[in-house]
Amino acid sequence: MTTQKHSLDFGKKEKVLNYACQTYQLSRPSKVGAVMALIRECQPQTMEDWQQWYVENAYTEAKTKTKITKESLQELGERLYEKITEVVIPEWEAAFKQLTLQDCIDYIFNLTINRTFDGFVREKSVVNDGLAKIFPEITFEESDPELDHAGDIDYIAKIGNKAFGIQIKPVTAKANFGNYSATERMKASFTDFEAKFGGKVFVVFSLDGEIANKNVIEEIGQEIKRLK
Repeated sequence: MTTQKHSLDFGKKEKVLNYACQTYQLSRPSKVGAVMALIRECQPQTMEDWQQWYVENAYTEAKTKTKITKESLQELGERLYEKITEVVIPEWEAAFKQLTLQDCIDYIFNLTINRTFDGFVREKSVVNDGLAKIFPEITFEESDPELDHAGDIDYIAKIGNKAFGIQIKPVTAKANFGNYSATERMKASFTDFEAKFGGKVFVVFSLDGEIANKNVIEEIGQEIKRLK
């Protein structure tokens, strides 16, 4: 297997490309497929092997799966360009003109102090006032920060020598969490957790400290029965 680097270097443009691509979800599995799962299935020896296999076998990870082609990838690139030139650049130019020193100072304090506290309270509410009361026989513990998966899993629920994980994601009242898709890194972390502890990882969406995706409660109940 070659160690030659194939990724392109976009220089200073990479930041805006990354921002727009993530903001408009143009590289999600629903658009380009589960690429890490696909390449592991392919096990290519060369870049050419992978590219050919991808365009022949890749489908979007969506309710209605569609075949991915070179043309569909080009269309995503065109949409990315439109979003950057028509939306991102004008928004950023307006923000740059309005930005003040006090905004920067307030932002650092808000990010470090306020948001951390809000997140902490939100997690406690979802678990202590929600999950722990719905499943009183289960003990939910904060994930050990020293563990590899800690960045993606907030709480561990132990059942004997097994456990399942909980990730808590904040949402707004208008958010559509039905379209949420975990990143490839997170999926790998969830898989590693399940291999180690036997239980799945559930994403719980928090709206003002309440569980927004109520269907996850039944899914967690089924997992508890399976692990017992």
